[in-house]
Amino acid sequence: MATPTPERSRLSVFLAGLGCFVAFETVAFFLLRWAVSGLGESNQMQPENTIVANWVKTTVFLLLHLTLVVVAVLTLSNALPRRYRGQIMGWFYLSLVTMFLLLGPLFE
Repeated sequence: MATPTPERSRLSVFLAGLGCFVAFETVAFFLLRWAVSGLGESNQMQPENTIVANWVKTTVFLLLHLTLVVVAVLTLSNALPRRYRGQIMGWFYLSLVTMFLLLGPLFE
């Protein structure tokens, strides 16, 4: 049996992290979309539409998403072996960017 090279194991760890990241963001988005579905205006093209209701929906979504991400980072930093902990902050920063990108599909 061949031993894996460091580059190959690094790639497999990265791909596993990417898969977990995509799965986490997908589940978090659909869960939070369901949680904030009662907030905001469904019809954006009203003559008397105010930004307040949609602002509340946006703020609640961002705060809940940030809470989920911080809890996941704290849980993973305690659960993962030391050699894999270096990737956590990269995925955390990517999740912060993704949080704002998910606002587009949230209002569709």
